[in-house]
Amino acid sequence: MKPNQAPAIQLGIRVASPLAIVVGVYLLFAGHNFPGGGFAAGLVFGAVAILRTIAGLQRPRGTTALIACGVLMVTVVSFLPILWGDPLLDQRVVTFDLPLLGTIKTGTALVFDIGVSIIVVGLVAAIINGLSASQPTQGAGQPTQGAPQ
Repeated sequence: MKPNQAPAIQLGIRVASPLAIVVGVYLLFAGHNFPGGGFAAGLVFGAVAILRTIAGLQRPRGTTALIACGVLMVTVVSFLPILWGDPLLDQRVVTFDLPLLGTIKTGTALVFDIGVSIIVVGLVAAIINGLSASQPTQGAGQPTQGAPQ
């Protein structure tokens, strides 16, 4: 079935995508203290990308850039504590007050989880692109297999 022939599926995925993204954001932010985290959030975001690709709504692009950006974030957050004289992968916690939200407490673990999530989304998108790649066609002038020459 072609994606253009299934408007009900496209509509369902368009409605479900924002809800799944909200769940992924919750998993990302709650992951340090509760079940979830960057990997789980990345899988939810990747599932959204898979569904939107299957429905023909969009095709993921820039997978290499996503993976590279995530690896860079994870690497910087991992090695940054060494500059402060702390051990590798140590966490810094920051607390600040916002007018409407009150006291917010976060740390470098959140940035690490965001990097992991970006890596997972990039890998899922790369897998989607690899699985949906069309087969290379034979060049002109080359005989096809089994054809008389």
